[in-house]
Amino acid sequence: MGGIDIPHDRQALGHSDADALLHAVTDALLGAAALGDIGQMFPDDDPANRGRDSAEMLRAVCEAVAREGWRVGNLDCIVHAQRPKLAPYRDAMRRRIAELLCIQPGQVGVKAKTGELAGPIGREEVLMAECVVLLKGMRDEGGRMRDEG
Repeated sequence: MGGIDIPHDRQALGHSDADALLHAVTDALLGAAALGDIGQMFPDDDPANRGRDSAEMLRAVCEAVAREGWRVGNLDCIVHAQRPKLAPYRDAMRRRIAELLCIQPGQVGVKAKTGELAGPIGREEVLMAECVVLLKGMRDEGGRMRDEG
C-alpha cells in the first residue's frame, strides 16, 4: 500500500500488484492532466499489465504528465480500510510516493479512515483509496515550457 509492504493477514487482489493507493494517485494525475485514466493507459486485458508494479505505472504517468507541461504541486490521499491500522506506516508511504513523483514528502498528504465496522470497508471485504492532486503548469502564455524551479 502506497509503495511499501505492510504486514497483514490478508492481501489485496487485482490484475496488477493491487496497490490501491498508488492506483488512486496514478488516476488522479491522469485525470488532472486530462490524459484519461489508468485503465486506458494500462488496460487489464493486456497481458503485459498482469502483476505489473504500480510504482512503475505511477512513474510512467508522472513522465507523461510532465511531457504535457505539468508538475505536481501537492496531493491529498485517503485510504479507507478497517485493518491494518495505517498510522504507523503513513510517513513511509508519504516518503515513497514523494520519491516516485520527485517531490518533497511535505507535498504528500496521506490519511486513513476505517469503516467503523460498518459496510464493506468495516467488514474488511474491500479497501478503497482516493487522491486529489494539484498540478501546476510549466508553460508560459505562448505555450512554451518554462522552468519554475
